[in-house]
Amino acid sequence: MELRAKLLNREMTRLLQELEQSSLERSVRAWGALLWAALQQGQFWALAGVLGLLLWLWFIRSRRSRQPDNNGEEEDREEGNNVVIVQQEDNEDRNEVRNVGENEEEAGNDAAVVENGSDDGNAVEEEDNAENGTLDIGKILEGHIQWPTQDLERGCEMTSDIMDIFISVFGHLLSDSSYPVPQGAIGVGSAFEGWSPREEDVVYCFLVPLTPPAGHTFHLEMDTSGHIPGRNFFLRVEPVCTCTREQHDENMVCFVHHPEEEQRRNEEPNFRNTLCTGSYLDVEKIARWFYQLVRAAWVILPHSQNWQLVLLPSSRCCKFKVTRGTQSFTVELLFGVQQGDSDIYVSSQPTEALFTPSTMWPETYAVAEMKFFSHVAKQAPHDSWHLKCLQLLVRAVVGIDFSTYMMKTIVMHLLNTIPVSRWGSRYILLQLEDSIEYLRCSLLEKRLDHFIVGNQRVPEEILLPPDVKTAEPPNLFHRLAQDPAAHTQAMMEYQELRDRIERIVLYGH
Repeated sequence: MELRAKLLNREMTRLLQELEQSSLERSVRAWGALLWAALQQGQFWALAGVLGLLLWLWFIRSRRSRQPDNNGEEEDREEGNNVVIVQQEDNEDRNEVRNVGENEEEAGNDAAVVENGSDDGNAVEEEDNAENGTLDIGKILEGHIQWPTQDLERGCEMTSDIMDIFISVFGHLLSDSSYPVPQGAIGVGSAFEGWSPREEDVVYCFLVPLTPPAGHTFHLEMDTSGHIPGRNFFLRVEPVCTCTREQHDENMVCFVHHPEEEQRRNEEPNFRNTLCTGSYLDVEKIARWFYQLVRAAWVILPHSQNWQLVLLPSSRCCKFKVTRGTQSFTVELLFGVQQGDSDIYVSSQPTEALFTPSTMWPETYAVAEMKFFSHVAKQAPHDSWHLKCLQLLVRAVVGIDFSTYMMKTIVMHLLNTIPVSRWGSRYILLQLEDSIEYLRCSLLEKRLDHFIVGNQRVPEEILLPPDVKTAEPPNLFHRLAQDPAAHTQAMMEYQELRDRIERIVLYGH
């Protein structure tokens, strides 16, 4: 409510200043014309009268400028401006704000009309206000806040086209080999969810599922040491019986019933001795292997005629940039193995730990989260501000010890609780306040639950393994619960975050 009041007062002050400036300019022009006419005609007394009126005008303006701010409402009435009254209504529906023009209450007009202060004196009426009785704050903020200029949709289409061709080429080359076969790349992360935490350098992230080569399977083994937070796994590579397939494929040998063949194959360069450490799939070896595939396949892609490929260093993923003139797209490829038929994978993404073993594969929920944002987009109104709300929060935490993922988690919890119809642009300040309040309560409890793990209210279209549904949700604030000094610092940074969001809303940056 305080943010609303400040925003409306600021807008009204600006309009009054424009109106006063316009009136003053017209007055100066008029008196200047009279003064010139008097000088031309040599009328001394007329000249003295004009000068006297100018002194009187200066005196009146000086006295008004010294009046206290609490006379603002009287000035608004003198200038014919409507005062927007903000009141709370419908506590169960999260205090819907209705703004009614004070000068039109007797006429029963619910639309808030704001005089624009231009020379022609025309008023601009918010059409949506007449229908909903609320001031559309989002329309004011749309042009008020400095938003990043990003064409995420075009970037997603461009990078997806490149990945489709890459995967097609990889599949053709590796279909009959003893190496894993990459499956269709899945766009994940902020860009494919419709927002981006970066102002300029957007990273288009893809998860590339890997399937084991013929005669082998991946067996997940959970890390129970507890040294690294979260759910982490090791991928054991095991041979499987392929005797039934041998009857249809002369080149297929069952490694279970022909161990000597397995031994012979291990002595040659192959999947087990080039991409594994011991019996476990190695993330860093997979990344180096994929860099080689991308470099070799790029020359046959049609994009190579006009775009330049630049490989970027990374130990647990394959990262590259394609450039053409001033245009560039950065692509990050994560490798994953699907858990059953679910939307949960183990992937090559790094963990929170300073050192992550190369054979450790953390559980990733990127596909499930991407599908959740897609689910929300299908139900949200056309003017929904849930992504811009998230963009503002992420922008405000730059330099503060609250991560982008924490802000995203808070917004996902609220999207799963508040009806999507309440995320329209007119409710943006309410949703910003809800997000900050959710953060405050989580800080007081020193607990912020993961959105996917252990959440029984995830939409049904998102497929979760039973153990993920019933698991204890990881606490994203676990460090605060263990370190009192960190918790004290977090509470101070929370107040800084509130101040930053207020400044963004009021001043646009």
